[in-house]
Formats: sequence, structure tokens, C-alpha cells
Amino acid sequence: MPPTSARWLTSLRRLVHAEDALAPETQLIAVIDETRATRILDLAIRIGETMLVVGASASDVTATIVRVSRAYGLDPVHVDVTYNSITVAHSLPGAAHPTTLLRVVRGAAPDHAKLQRLQALVGEIIDGLDLDAAIARCRAIRRLPFRYRTTAVVVAQATLALGVAIMYGANWLALLLSFVAAALAATTQHALARARVPYFFAQIAGGFVITVVAALSPLLRDTGLDAAQAIRPSLIVASGIVLMLAGLAVVGAAQDAIDGFALTATGRILELTTQTLGVVLGILAGLETVRMLGLAMSPPSMALPLGPLPLQFVGAAVIAIAVAISNGAGARIVLVSAGLSVVAWVGYTGASAVGFEVAAASGVGAFLGSFIGMVVAYRLHVPSVAVTTAAILPMVPGAAVFRGLLGIVESGDDAAVLMTGVTTLAGAATIGIALAVGASLGIYLGQPVRGTLSSVVRSRARARR
Repeated sequence: MPPTSARWLTSLRRLVHAEDALAPETQLIAVIDETRATRILDLAIRIGETMLVVGASASDVTATIVRVSRAYGLDPVHVDVTYNSITVAHSLPGAAHPTTLLRVVRGAAPDHAKLQRLQALVGEIIDGLDLDAAIARCRAIRRLPFRYRTTAVVVAQATLALGVAIMYGANWLALLLSFVAAALAATTQHALARARVPYFFAQIAGGFVITVVAALSPLLRDTGLDAAQAIRPSLIVASGIVLMLAGLAVVGAAQDAIDGFALTATGRILELTTQTLGVVLGILAGLETVRMLGLAMSPPSMALPLGPLPLQFVGAAVIAIAVAISNGAGARIVLVSAGLSVVAWVGYTGASAVGFEVAAASGVGAFLGSFIGMVVAYRLHVPSVAVTTAAILPMVPGAAVFRGLLGIVESGDDAAVLMTGVTTLAGAATIGIALAVGASLGIYLGQPVRGTLSSVVRSRARARR
């Protein structure tokens, strides 16, 4: 081949192919030693572990661990969050093996005040907080006790049931009975928790106590009180069901599933199903017990009607406040939760007014509350999961769950009553799914809006400098 042709071919080849000889040989220089890297990873994983325990989603935990590690110079960091463990790994340049840490997550206990403090700590870390100071702050936050004493939590949980009764327009005696029944159930559950009885059995005990108290309430009609003549036992049980379903991580499980954390979502969904089953078994046991005592309740022919619209909003706000206090929230989270519950209920009633079915209207209300909650939570520096949970709880179908169970237990040989009970339970399950999907969609769409607001705030801060 002529030399000119060879040169042309070589030039064409260089236009298409990169030459290995042109790639410079480089080597990263480690600026962080192994000891400091281990301390950084240990801080990040402890923050993530605590967040997961107190109610944060797996995606939030993963993002937080990555952000904390990157703030101190470790990037990239590999994070694996499962239902009961967190693994973090980072490879230092030139190291023979990666630095890997594992933390086991033991149980979950919502504590939104602690979650708020952790989020504030992460913000300070990103702004340049010294590593030693961050470690000391994290250690102090992890050791903080729950904000409220057991008595205050029991009163808050009983107030939650009171809020449900307010939404249904109950009279003063029904309000009092709902409060007392819920207080007895909450006290029973706290006593069992102190005795280290699994929460599944505590749910059974709580459902049993509430059902028995509700079944005994018609005996008050013999007192001659006018308020006693209008008592609806199903209302008392319905308020108790909402109470015992309040602590279940429905939104967290749905969010983990949507975000792709299949193992964590599966674990949370299984726990959710088991604890809900505990409530069902407790109610069934209570219904069977009162039936044996000759105090059987007849299945209601129609759904419980809600009270006047102003009372619905008051009840929703009371429920949200009670949930926030039960989860250890501070004053700011309590106020935001009350406001968002009203927003969510506006979405529910508005969707119902234009013809949406109950499940669809519940999904709309959950979406509206969670979407606005994501934006407001960023601006007011409160955890989004805290306010979202409180916002959607007033729409939990406690009355439908009890009506379906009562229809199944009292159906006897009547196939029509049995099918009505099964259909009612299926409708309650559909509402629960709609709440989870609506809340998760609101969180998913609210995240980019929150990110945009965050970028605008940072740009304005840099401009002022």
C-alpha cells in the first residue's frame, strides 16, 4: 500500500477509534485516611438508622446517608437499606478492601420530634459543621427520651377516638364513651408493651376491650338519660379502630414500594397486614364474647352518616393533633398537621360533592394533603412524613371495617348479610389502598417542587452575599 494511502487510513482510524496510548495513567490521591472514613460512615449510618426507626422512608434514609458522607468528602458511597438493617460501603483510593459498616435496625417507634432534630443536624452538616461536633450532636439526639410521658400519650390517643366521634356528630355521652373506651384500650396496650408482649397481641387486646365497652354501652339506656337512647355502639368501635390503625406505616410502605425498595416495602406491608389482622381478631373475639353474654349487636343496615360539615373539620383537626402528639411531635408539627388535615378533608368533601365514590374521594384528599405537606414541610422545616400521616388519618375507614366484621359474625345462615359484610370489608380495603396511593403520589410529585423551592432559596442566599 502506498505511504500516502496508509497515512490517510491512519488518520481516518484516529477519527473513529480512541488510542489507548493517548490515555494518561492517573492515580487518585487519598485525602481521607481510613480512620476518618470509618468515623464519617459511622456517623452517616447512625443518623440513617435512627431516621428509619422513628418513621422515615427507606429512600429518605438512603439519600441522607449519601448527603452526609458527601459533605465530609466520601463520594461515592454505596447504601443498602432493608427492613431491619442498613449497610454502607466506600472504597478509598488505593485501599486493599472497601470500608463497610452494618447497623441492625431493631423495631420502629415513631418519634417525629427526634426526626426533626436529625433533619436539622443534616442541614448543619451540609453547611459545614465539624465532624467531631456532628458526632457529639448525633449521640445527644439519639439519647433523647420520648417527648411526652405515657399518661399524656394515652390521653392523646383517647382524644383521637374523640375526634372520630366528633366527625360523626355524636352526642356528649357517645363522645365520653368513645374517649373512655379508647383510653382503656390504649392503657391495655401500653401495659402489654411494658411487659414486652408482641404488638400483634396488643392489637388483639385493644380491639377486644373497645368492642366489649361498646357492647355494654346500650345498658346505659336504663338510666333514663335522653343521650343514652341515641347511643350507637358501632360508632364507639369505629373510633377505636381508627385509633389502633393510626400507628401503621401505610404511607411509608407504599412509598418504599414505589421508590423501588422492595424488601423494605415487603417487610412493612407484612407488618401492616399482621397488625391489622390483630385488630380484626380482637374485634371478632369481642363480638363473640358479648354474643355469649346475650349482648349481641345487630349489623347496621347502612353506613354511619357523618355529622354536620363544621364538625367534620373540627374532628379532622382534633384527630391530626392527637396523632401528632402520640408520635412525639413538637408544637410546630402539631399546628401544621392540624392545618393539613383540614386541607385534606376539603379535598375529600370537594371530590365527594362532584360525584366521586368514597375510595376515589379519599385518594384525592390524601393526594392534596400529602402534596401540600411536602412543600409546607420544607418551608417550615418539619418532617414531611409526620404531617402527611396526620393529614390522611381522618379518612381511615374505621366504621366500614367494623360494619363488615359485624355483618360476617352476625350473619348466621343468612347469605345476604354475609355477602354484605364481605363487600363492606372489600370496600374498606379499597379505601385504604386509595389513601396509600394518593398520599404516595402527592409525595412523589411534591418532591421536585420542594427541590425547586430549595434551589431558589439557595440562589437568593448566594445573591445576598
